[in-house]
Amino acid sequence: MSDRERDWDFYLRTVSNSARDSDFANDPASDPSLLHAVKKLCDFCRQEEKSSEDLIARVYPHINKLFQRSIASLSQSASSNGVLLLVILQFFLDFGEVVLHDADPSLRTFFRLCLSREFADPTVATATLDFLNVNKNKLLISFPNLLPQFFPLLLKLIAWNGEKLEKPFLKVVLGLVSPGSFLPLFPSLVDLPILVVALEKVERSSGSLIGSSIASIQKSTAPEMLLALMDEAYTGSTIGDGGGDSESEDSSTIDVADPLFLELLKDENDGLAERPWTSPAVAAVLQAAITSPQSDRLKQILNMAPRLLDLYFTIALRDANNSLICALIPILMTRNSTLFPDKNYMYEVRRRLLEFMLAAFQRSPEFIALLKKPIIDRLGEAYDSPEKTEMALQLCWAVGEHGGGGGSHKDAARELFESLELLLYENLSFSRLGLRQDSAVNSDNRSIRKSSQSRLLCFVITAIAKLATYHCELLPRARVALGKVARSRLSDSRVWTRANDYLGLMNEPAICLSILGPSQHSHGHMHPGTVNWNEGGTKMIAHIPFYVLGEQEGPPFHDFSFSDILPRR
Repeated sequence: MSDRERDWDFYLRTVSNSARDSDFANDPASDPSLLHAVKKLCDFCRQEEKSSEDLIARVYPHINKLFQRSIASLSQSASSNGVLLLVILQFFLDFGEVVLHDADPSLRTFFRLCLSREFADPTVATATLDFLNVNKNKLLISFPNLLPQFFPLLLKLIAWNGEKLEKPFLKVVLGLVSPGSFLPLFPSLVDLPILVVALEKVERSSGSLIGSSIASIQKSTAPEMLLALMDEAYTGSTIGDGGGDSESEDSSTIDVADPLFLELLKDENDGLAERPWTSPAVAAVLQAAITSPQSDRLKQILNMAPRLLDLYFTIALRDANNSLICALIPILMTRNSTLFPDKNYMYEVRRRLLEFMLAAFQRSPEFIALLKKPIIDRLGEAYDSPEKTEMALQLCWAVGEHGGGGGSHKDAARELFESLELLLYENLSFSRLGLRQDSAVNSDNRSIRKSSQSRLLCFVITAIAKLATYHCELLPRARVALGKVARSRLSDSRVWTRANDYLGLMNEPAICLSILGPSQHSHGHMHPGTVNWNEGGTKMIAHIPFYVLGEQEGPPFHDFSFSDILPRR
């Protein structure tokens, strides 16, 4: 017998004996030689070209039995089973066709029963991401619903292990996105910092996360105990009462109807669920996050989450269909004002949300007409907070830039125009009222408020002028609205000066269409007199309308370069 045959027999005997050895019967992973034996058997099966099928058929029954025993021993095992099970899963994926083994149930069993207990183990987490990346193409083709189903569990894995696993995780993100997971994945990414807070509290309350399944806590008959433990740490007290005969604070509970943390800590995708951000428990958590020192793990995820959103939005614009993107935008509008209260995190996330929303409108202007109701609702909230004001500003720009959805959506454009009119008149009234009350406000707040109002008014009147240029039936109403602004003589001259400029343009329809109208007809043809800025590098200076240089003082001149007016890329 050759050395190779002796090695084969030794490793096969090791795997076979593990099923009969009482010392390892209830905990196969505790045998340190077993993992090495399984790896060597897999290597033999890959290397033997002539007799590989015979070798695979001989080893498969033992490997399959070992997988089942390892899964059955998870709840009693004191050792980590994750790496061993991943090696066995690799065998199933490589040789499943030879032995007619469907790997899908085995993969789901691993995620549901093993990874849910061991995602916090750095070794298992690293091995899992390596396994997913090595088999990425096979998983996407043969098991396209696997990763989208378990994306909440994988998000827990990256939330807990942090930046050291960011690169391999970014390669997996594409596999998490599917029609069924596209919408639920967005709030889960945005709420990664809250997920870290919840996981850290579970660890402080219940001990190490390795070896304990949070899912089992979720499905227990008393999930309020987990919520009570969380609330006790976040607020320093408990909400609710465990009963008149309660002997200690540990029996107190909070309202079990508040499911945000159970929603965050789930392992599987069960669809888009409403996250109750207005509940007292959530408000307490967010307040505690502001006042408490941030852990290193939380700091890492605050940096990572915006980068994960970048990748998600890139995939969305490239692969998602219009119906999914259209359904995502109202969720995005709502979440813009409900983010984890970290200043830099809120800035980075909101910037990405607004950029994606505008990119979606640019690609599909008809979304503006389809989403007129949520857009009108957001315009009505323009005064509620600075982040809602910024959202309203961007929506005003999009509505005007894309003509309220296009020429075929006149009814929607009219309703959007009326909403802009109302916002304009409310802003004018509010500005006049504010002038009388300025003495009661300190100079810094007064300056910020005036700047915000002026900026909003400029966006609104520009949107009104653009809509009226796109839909000529709105011109009379636009002249009335802009005339009121021009006569108002607000303290900020930029506002009424802009209104006067637009009124003057409307007296010259051709020039107005070139400046304020859409760059293209609905059929894709350029309007006469309109500059196609994408072709700016091939145009002569005379093609550039001089209004572009209107902010420059002095007599007209021609010795300027296109870099003065075209954005750098």
